[in-house]
Amino acid sequence: MAQRGYINYLRLEKSLSVNSVKAYTADIEKLEAFGHRYEPILLPSTIVPNDIRQFLKEINDIGLSATSQARIVSGIKSFFGYLLLEKEIKTDPSELIEAPKTGRKLPDVLSIEEIELMLNHLDMTKEESTRNRAIIEIMYSCGLRVSEVVDLRISNARFDDGFLRVIGKGNKERLVPIGSMAIKWLQHYFEQTRNHMLIKTGHEDNIFLNRRGTKLTRAMIFTIIKDLTMKAGIKKNISPHTFRHSFATHLVEAGADLRAVQDMLGHASITTTEVYTHLDRHRLKEEIISFHPRYKV
Repeated sequence: MAQRGYINYLRLEKSLSVNSVKAYTADIEKLEAFGHRYEPILLPSTIVPNDIRQFLKEINDIGLSATSQARIVSGIKSFFGYLLLEKEIKTDPSELIEAPKTGRKLPDVLSIEEIELMLNHLDMTKEESTRNRAIIEIMYSCGLRVSEVVDLRISNARFDDGFLRVIGKGNKERLVPIGSMAIKWLQHYFEQTRNHMLIKTGHEDNIFLNRRGTKLTRAMIFTIIKDLTMKAGIKKNISPHTFRHSFATHLVEAGADLRAVQDMLGHASITTTEVYTHLDRHRLKEEIISFHPRYKV
């Protein structure tokens, strides 16, 4: 299939991140593998809507979630849209294909007390704990994605002004306010740990480093959070992204403007940010059921 041109299109014209390009490419590779089972092989120019429906039926039958199926449909539609744009096909076989309904799952959110509980379980006698504390404070203070945390650079920090310059999805830049507590722990991390490290060439500008003096990985931050969750005895499904959800939810609950929250999170659409209003309503409903005399049996 015409993947090379499509990949360049995603990178250059759509300005998608490396991870997004990989995801879209993987979707097309799945469709390509499906097409190679036929004789003759199904090509973009010969695929018809029923072929795509059969492909989607197969990925549904193997138990792929509705969310994963919807993402694959999105990737397929993007690919055929590109081929139509390049005039490599005359009609788009995916045009009338609908993605499965996924609903909008409400993410787990940490309370302020649970965040404090996790922080209290950091063993501050360990060298990496100051760094780990700074990471958690940054995630909760700024609502960053884990990929944005590992990519934070010293040259993008404006501590005197109280802002971080963040490179988000699609290489889009935004300025995010950073709280005084996060700044305090970043300063501790630099003074107590980072300033005394032997840093590998090419990683001098990265804020968060591992013991080898290279950029911290996303997987390592997941491990740090999972370990703290277990030590704190929290039973929720917690990941680095939970701190982003908690950041936004606590802002909305306190009455923050939804557009301001959208800007801080770097959401392209306000619809994505609106999930936090649903979270707030869900919490309010629970409060009413628990405490209102007319809801008690």
